[in-house]
Amino acid sequence: MTHAPPAASGLLSRALADARSPRVPRTVPYLPERAFPWGEPGLHPAGAGGGVDLDRVLRLSLAAPRNAAGRLRPVASAGALHPVRAHLLVGPGCSLPPGRYAYDPRAHRAHPRGRAPADAPPGAVVVLTVTAARTVAHYGHRAWPLLLLDAGHAAAAVALAAAPGDVRVSLDADGEELAAAAGLPRAADRQTRRPGVEPELPLAAVWLPPADGSVPSTAPLTAWAALPCAVAPLPQPGADIAPSRELAAARHLLTYLAAGTGATWHPAARPAPVTDETLRTRRSAPPSDLTHPPAPDLLARVLATAESARPDGPAWAAAVGGDAPGLLTTAGLLASGDARPTLAHWAAGQRWIGTAGAVLAAHGCPADAPPSLIRGSHLAAGYAAGAAQAHATALGLRSRPIGSWQRADLGAALGDAPGHDWIVHGLALAGPADPSLPAPPPLSGKEERP
Repeated sequence: MTHAPPAASGLLSRALADARSPRVPRTVPYLPERAFPWGEPGLHPAGAGGGVDLDRVLRLSLAAPRNAAGRLRPVASAGALHPVRAHLLVGPGCSLPPGRYAYDPRAHRAHPRGRAPADAPPGAVVVLTVTAARTVAHYGHRAWPLLLLDAGHAAAAVALAAAPGDVRVSLDADGEELAAAAGLPRAADRQTRRPGVEPELPLAAVWLPPADGSVPSTAPLTAWAALPCAVAPLPQPGADIAPSRELAAARHLLTYLAAGTGATWHPAARPAPVTDETLRTRRSAPPSDLTHPPAPDLLARVLATAESARPDGPAWAAAVGGDAPGLLTTAGLLASGDARPTLAHWAAGQRWIGTAGAVLAAHGCPADAPPSLIRGSHLAAGYAAGAAQAHATALGLRSRPIGSWQRADLGAALGDAPGHDWIVHGLALAGPADPSLPAPPPLSGKEERP
């Protein structure tokens, strides 16, 4: 386990307050995407046939859509800066031969990175890591919570693609165990073991047991973590440049947050209307397409999915306007009045949110939350938003995630004690446009979302 220096806890609380503050990130030059670091050749995920169909799971979750204009997944991070990578730990009973692999989402290929342990459990584990440089270059001190949210979205994408089945998700696995299982260097060895390579920070994992429903009695990471480091990636130009203070801080914070005592594996479910076609076609809608209120019954169903997707995550509420404006939960009315203009102000000044059909908001994560709660709140919020967005798509609703929130102390705004109930994520929803009404005018406002 990684042990943070004594000042890490204080650094974390200050970093959380800074990310939630109105301080605007400094402008830096655009950082282009680096090439996939594991080279060629890669294997098609359907190569071996039978068992866990990794070809299907990855195509429906992490593979870059065709004609995606550079985006890495249908619900990409802002500016297509999707930072999540996937490592496949493949045991018996899968459509790939047993072994470790790095997944290339653009080519839809799995690159072998080493053998499987003799006692590898059947099925596959997908270890999700993040690289921080591009997101930090774009969002500065606000980047590290967005990286957690995006990892949660990716975990939901994999889990939804693998369901139905006995799929399980861990958002609290120890980062050092995840790194060892994926054949990546531990935090203390990243610079010496992998010079010239951008560090990957493990945050979450999805476990895909074999199709016959058998679940091994041992933890799915144990046998993999006992293996030595796997094949190293190729050095990348520019990756060995000394990181900026913000990038070094983001990496340090995410490493500290990933420290844990063991993995808890929660079962994953796919909302009943969601099909493979839903996952193939889901997209984030432009703000100008998000002004029409969703039908109340459909909004209630999506809100229920957000609340139930991760019972260990933050609470959810929905802000609506119209004749009966208010902030709703599945249990009833939380507050009356139209909260959308305030949410727009809190969400990096994105004015379009003030006229969105409805806005779902995940809230909790106090200012003095311990590291495990900060990590869990953001990963679970991203996961729940991913599940809710897929459900919304299946119901014919448009949607768009909202990731960056400043001064969004919902509890204080509702008259409670300040600092105890902050918004950490959001999802704008809208129903189909009414063809009899004129199209809304374009809306401006800087967009920040994972």
